[in-house]
Amino acid sequence: MMIRLVVVGNRALASCGGLLLSFATLSAHAQQPEAPAAPEGGAPGSSSGTPAATAPDTSLDFSVQPPEGQTQDTRASSAQALAEPPPLRPRRKGLVLESTLGVLGFAGQFRHVAPEAYWLHGQLGYELFSWLMVFGSAEAGLTDTGESLDQSQSMAFTLWGFDGGLRATIHASDRVALYAQGEAGALGADVPHGSLAVLGFPHAETLSLALGGRLGAEWYQMDRHMALFVAGGGRYAQGFAKVIGPADLPLLWDAGAGIRYTF
Repeated sequence: MMIRLVVVGNRALASCGGLLLSFATLSAHAQQPEAPAAPEGGAPGSSSGTPAATAPDTSLDFSVQPPEGQTQDTRASSAQALAEPPPLRPRRKGLVLESTLGVLGFAGQFRHVAPEAYWLHGQLGYELFSWLMVFGSAEAGLTDTGESLDQSQSMAFTLWGFDGGLRATIHASDRVALYAQGEAGALGADVPHGSLAVLGFPHAETLSLALGGRLGAEWYQMDRHMALFVAGGGRYAQGFAKVIGPADLPLLWDAGAGIRYTF
C-alpha cells in the first residue's frame, strides 16, 4: 500500500513538471516578435517597407541615362542661365541735373585778347519723353587778357551767362546714347567798366545775345540714375565782336566732360 502511494505521487509530480515546462515554452514563443511576412513576388520597395533579399544570381541593370527631362543639354542651359547677370533695369527718366568741366575758347578776333578759359557749366532739365528734354543752364569761365597785353598789364576776368533750349537724344543701346541740343541765352564778361572797351570790345562787358548748339555722347552706369558724358559745341556770341576794324564773326567753342543724375 505504501509502495503504490509513492508511485502515484511520483507520477503526479512528473505530470506537474511536464505542465510547467509546456507553459514556459508557450510563454517564450509568445514573447518573441513575429518576423514580417515577405511581400508576394519578392519585389523590393513593397508597401510593407522591408525589401526582400536578392538572390545571388540576380541580374542587376544600371541606367547610364539621366532621368527623363534632365538631359545634359538642359542641365548645361540651366547652369548657363544662372551664370548670366540679370537684365538691366530700365533707364531712369525724369528731372536731370548735369555738371560739366572743360574749356571755353574763342574763334573770332577775341582770341587775340584772351586765351582759352577754364569753363564750368551746369544744366537742369526735364525729359518730356525718353528722346526729348527741355532745359535751362548757367555757366562761368575764367581767363585773362594775356594774349593782347604783357604779363605786367594782363588782367584776369570771369565770363558768365545763362541759356535754355531743347535736346533730342538717340539711344544707340541700353548703355550708350547720342544727343544734339540747341540753345539761346546771354553771355558777358565781368570786368571793370572800360577794361575791354579800350581793346575794341565794349559790348563784351555786358550780357549780350548768344545762340548755339552742342553734340554729346552719354554712357549710362549700372546705377540707372547716373551717366557719364562728353560734349562739345559752338555758338555765336554777339557781344564778343570787335567794333573797330574789319567785320568780325564772334564765334566761341566749348568742350568738356561731366556727369548727369536723373532724379
